Amino acid sequence: MKNQNEQNLIGHLEEMRARIIRTLIAFLVSMVAAFIYVRDIYQWLVRDMDQKLVVLGPSDVMWVYFMIAGVVAIAVTLPVAAYQAWKFVQPAVPEKAQRATLLFIPSITFLFLIGIFFGYFILFPMVLHFMNAMAANDFATMYTAEKYFTFMIHMTVPFGLLFEMPAVVMFLTKLGILNPNRLAKARKLAYFVLVIIAVTITPPDILSDIIVIVPLFLLYEISITISKIVYRNQIKMQNDILAS
Repeated sequence: MKNQNEQNLIGHLEEMRARIIRTLIAFLVSMVAAFIYVRDIYQWLVRDMDQKLVVLGPSDVMWVYFMIAGVVAIAVTLPVAAYQAWKFVQPAVPEKAQRATLLFIPSITFLFLIGIFFGYFILFPMVLHFMNAMAANDFATMYTAEKYFTFMIHMTVPFGLLFEMPAVVMFLTKLGILNPNRLAKARKLAYFVLVIIAVTITPPDILSDIIVIVPLFLLYEISITISKIVYRNQIKMQNDILAS
């Protein structure tokens, strides 16, 4: 006969599986919906191109469309995934803190979109212009659709994820996994990692590096500030409970 702890563990695992399945269903439905309009999305993304993109095989077109629909589906599914994660950990969050923690759902979606916009409207054209300038005198540029959109996704989706840093830190601080002291102690390491990321994905000039590094540093500092606010509120709430 199973003890109580084993039953609780099985119950948590079953709930986790159910919520993962719901998230996957939301992703698939979103991807199908995005695929219906994928040609319109494609035309909008290449609106500034002076030449048509090249495909090297019949499967390339389908692969490009799947990439575009997949990114759209991720953006649409993100609030669903955040809600499912919230519902899973909700029993562990004090009732007074639940309303504040619910801000995690819209904020993580909003920050992801801000990161995508930053990558697409600022970083991607900057890097593409730099690459074109390098190739202008020595090469005839001809982009394949697969290479072009793979490059675009690499310049946008990672920033969508990086810009979620404040929301994730807020959520993990609420759960007691992070606190401002840990984040402050890890500042030098975090800055080093962020600089490596920025230098790796930007052209080799100091201006481009600064354009990317500064927002990432600001995001980390904002994350620490948010963690401090959440942490202080939790300490105050605990003191109020003890006093009562």
